[in-house]
Amino acid sequence: MGMFLTADDLAELTGRKIKSKQIEVLRRMGLPFHVNAAGKPVVPVAAIEGRKQVAPPVQTWHPPK
Repeated sequence: MGMFLTADDLAELTGRKIKSKQIEVLRRMGLPFHVNAAGKPVVPVAAIEGRKQVAPPVQTWHPPK
């Protein structure tokens, strides 16, 4: 198994195939994930396996309003 869940694993975990809906479900589940450049959620396998070494999502920079 790789470092991140596959697209099929993610669809099975969330019950959704649309990336925005997957993100909604992952937030409700409280699972750590990142959004890649394609806008797809990326979930570390360690988050599912219950390992403690999972880093929290990195905050992205936003310009001041």
